[in-house]
This record gives sequence, structure tokens and C-alpha cells, in this order.
Amino acid sequence: MNKTEQHLKETIAKAKAGNQIAFSTLLDRFWNDVYGFQLIRTKNENDAEDITIQTFSKAFDKIQTFDESYEFSTWLITISKNIHVDLIRKRKRNVLSELERSKGDEAHRVLDDSPSAEDNLIIEQNLASLLNHIKKLKPHYQQVINLRYFNEMSYAEIANELGEPVNNIKVKLLRAKKLLAEIIKNK
Repeated sequence: MNKTEQHLKETIAKAKAGNQIAFSTLLDRFWNDVYGFQLIRTKNENDAEDITIQTFSKAFDKIQTFDESYEFSTWLITISKNIHVDLIRKRKRNVLSELERSKGDEAHRVLDDSPSAEDNLIIEQNLASLLNHIKKLKPHYQQVINLRYFNEMSYAEIANELGEPVNNIKVKLLRAKKLLAEIIKNK
């Protein structure tokens, strides 16, 4: 076994132990492989990026299930392929349901989509509740959520602001959203 393979095995073991630096190292090392694979499959940069982010998020959540008798890159590509297939299925369902809805009465398609006073009140209450949930996150997760969704900054702008690589920002944002979803779910 050469040095690179040994280093990879050690990094995976550290990631399994929950080491964030090991996760970041794996992300940096394999990001281009997964992204390039998805770019060829999807022929769409946004979809490729979204699927790649989801791939690493799922891989890091399920890292304990990784079997060292396989290549790590193969495992990541398999996860990525499955996410892409799920995305295609979901889009097909959405298109079919949209077709079903469009067959209905023409009058139902002319809707007033401006929010009522009650809708605005509910939106404000939900926003206040969401902000309270965000405050329960660790400060660095609060920061990326605020920069991305309230300041509407791009990944590159956030990376520049925080002095971190873009890939780290993407994974940090994924983790923040996942933790926030758990907080909201368990409230």
C-alpha cells in the first residue's frame, strides 16, 4: 500500500470518528471527481453542484456504513448516481402532476396570489420562529445561514468574507440546514 492510499484510509478513519478536518479533506480531494461526473450526466452546472453537495452531505451522514474493501471514490459516485436518479424521478412526478392540474377548469388557473393580511401575519410569525430556531445553532452555523439567506450572498462571497474555501462553506451550510431542520422538527 502506497503513502497516498494509507493517508486516505487514515483520513476516512478520522472522518468516521467525527473529525471535521477529515471531512473537509475528503471533500476537497473528491469534490471535482463527483462534480465532474454529475456535470457530464446532467449537462447543467447548477444541478451538478446541487447533487454534489447532497452527495457529500449524505456521505458524511452515512460514513459509518463505508466498507473499506471498496474504493471511496466509487462509493461517492454510487451515492451521487442514486441522488441523480431520485432527482429525475421527482421531476417526472412533478411534470405529470402539473399536466394533471392543467387539464382542470380554466377558472381555477386565474388565482390572486398576493398574500392577504392573515397570510402576512403568519409569514411574520413564522419568520420570528425561524430566527429563534437559528439562534439555537452554533455561532459559525448561524453566520453562514445569515450570510446566505438573509444577506443573499453567493457561496464565493461567503467564502471570501469568512476566509474559507468555497467547498467548506457549502458543507457548512448543508450541516447548518440539517441541524436547523432537526431543531425545528424536535421543537
